[in-house]
Amino acid sequence: MSESGLRRLAVLGGLLALGVLLHLLSPILMPFLVALALAYLWDPVVDRLERIGLSRTLGVCVVFVVSSLVLLALLLVMVPLLGRQMHVVAAKVPLAIEWFRGSLLPWLQREFEISEADIPLERIKDALMANWKSAGGVAQGLLVSATSSSLAVLGWLANLVLIPVVGFYLLRDWDRMIAWIRETLPRPWEPTVARLARECDEVVGAFLRGQFLVMLALGICYTAGLMLLGLDLALLIGMLAGLASIVPYLGLVLGVAAASVAALLQFGDWHPLLGVAAVFVAAQLLEGMYLTPKLVGDRIGLHPVAVIFAVMAGGQLFGFTGVLLGLPFSAVIMVLLRHLHDRYRSSTIYGVQAPASGDAPVPAPAAARDEGPEC
Repeated sequence: MSESGLRRLAVLGGLLALGVLLHLLSPILMPFLVALALAYLWDPVVDRLERIGLSRTLGVCVVFVVSSLVLLALLLVMVPLLGRQMHVVAAKVPLAIEWFRGSLLPWLQREFEISEADIPLERIKDALMANWKSAGGVAQGLLVSATSSSLAVLGWLANLVLIPVVGFYLLRDWDRMIAWIRETLPRPWEPTVARLARECDEVVGAFLRGQFLVMLALGICYTAGLMLLGLDLALLIGMLAGLASIVPYLGLVLGVAAASVAALLQFGDWHPLLGVAAVFVAAQLLEGMYLTPKLVGDRIGLHPVAVIFAVMAGGQLFGFTGVLLGLPFSAVIMVLLRHLHDRYRSSTIYGVQAPASGDAPVPAPAAARDEGPEC
C-alpha cells in the first residue's frame, strides 16, 4: 500500500476511534456540548467587547452576568404566566368534552356510524382532569424524584455547575483554541480545512443566531395577535407555536389547530376563527418577507424535508440533546457534502476527461454542465 493510502487509512482509523470514544462518553457529554454551544454563540459578542477596549476575561464576565440576569428575569416573568395559563387549560377540559359531545360527536355518528359508547368520554375527561390537576405539582414531583437518589441530585448539581464553569473557560480561550487547532493541522490540509471551517461557521452561525431569533419573533407575533383577539391561552399557544417553528410548518399547524379549538371553546362561535387565521397568515408573511431573509438569509439552504429528518434523527439517536444539535450538525454535513460534490464533479469518476497536451478539454454534456440542486 502506498504512503498516501496508509495516511488515509490512519485518518479513517482515527475518526472511527473518535466516534467510538464519543459514543462511550455520551452519558457525560451533555454539559460540555451545551457549554460549547454557549461559547460559540457568545464569542462574537466578546470579540466586540474586546474591540472597544475590554480585556477578554472582563468581556466574558460581562456577557455571563448580563445573560444570567436576562435569563433570571425571563424565568421570573414567564413561569407564573405560563402557570396561570395551565390552570386556564385545566378549567376548559370539561368544556372541551361537552363541546365534543354536543357538536362533533353527532356529526361522527351521522357520517361514520360511531356511537357514543365507542368513545369513553367520561374516562377521557377524568384522566385529563387528573393529569391537569397534578400539573401544578410538576416541580414538586421532579424535586421528590430527584431527592430520592443522592446520585441523581449530585449528577444534576454537577451538570448545573459544569455548564457555566466549562462555558466560561471555553469562551475565554476560544480564539486561542481555534488558533492552536489551525496550527496543528497538517500544512497541506490547512487551507482546505480552514475554508470548510469558515463555511461551516457561516452556516451554523446563521442558523443558531438567526433561526432562534425568528422563533422568538414568531412567538411574540403569535402571542400579541391572539391577545388582541382576547384569547385566554394566547401566551401558551403563541410561545409553543413559536418554539415549534424550528421544524418547517410544524409551528403553523400546531398553532392554528390549538388556537382554533381554544377560540371555539371560549367564544362558542366560528367567527373568531377568521381572526385566528388572520394572525397566523400575517405572522407567516412577516416571516417569509422580512424575518427569515433579514435574520437568516439563504446561507443555510436546508430543505424542509432535511430539517424534519435531522430533528427526528437527532432525537432518535441522542434524545433531547440530539433534537437541539441535529440541525447544526446537519448544516455542517451539508457543507461537507457540497465540498465532496464539487470534488466529484471535477474527478475522472464523473466522466470529465483530462485533456491531452495541446488539445482542448472535453466538455461535459449540457445536462451535466447545468448546476445541480443545492444540497
